[in-house]
Amino acid sequence: MSQALPNFEEGLQLLKDHGASKHVITHSLAVMEVANQIAAYFPTADKELIKIGALLHDLGRTQTHGLEHAIKGAQLAQGLDLPQELINIIERHMGAGISPQEAEKMGLPTKDYRPQSLEEKIVAHADNLIDKGKKQPIAKEVNKALKNNKKLLAYNLLKLHLELSELAGIDLDDI
Repeated sequence: MSQALPNFEEGLQLLKDHGASKHVITHSLAVMEVANQIAAYFPTADKELIKIGALLHDLGRTQTHGLEHAIKGAQLAQGLDLPQELINIIERHMGAGISPQEAEKMGLPTKDYRPQSLEEKIVAHADNLIDKGKKQPIAKEVNKALKNNKKLLAYNLLKLHLELSELAGIDLDDI
């Protein structure tokens, strides 16, 4: 049986205890702020899960800054007996998600890393809207993906943005 969701102070302490850099903590706090702003448009969303999920989404960056940081973070969270919903946020926050086929091509364990729940999607998207600690329009992240010849990533980033914006009833670039 997994533990209850950590509160903000406990989540911040988890990051510190695992050696998160000041940069990772600053980034996570910025993602949390944007995720909270997005969550405000979704009355049924679990706002505490979103808050703590955003805070801990990069827990794996305490071990690696590579693409596998999400997998390492999920493993760490599992070892800490954190709730499965939180583990899913950590594992599925990369870009706009990674399909099993893409994961295999990238050398990751073959698994579906695409965000599924509303809370997972909100945290993943909030992460996409933060660059160097500041909120950016999604077009900036899409253009970066295109510049790096990552057309599928660009498409998925925009698709997630449009999906959440439509559900929220506002272009999330405007929050």
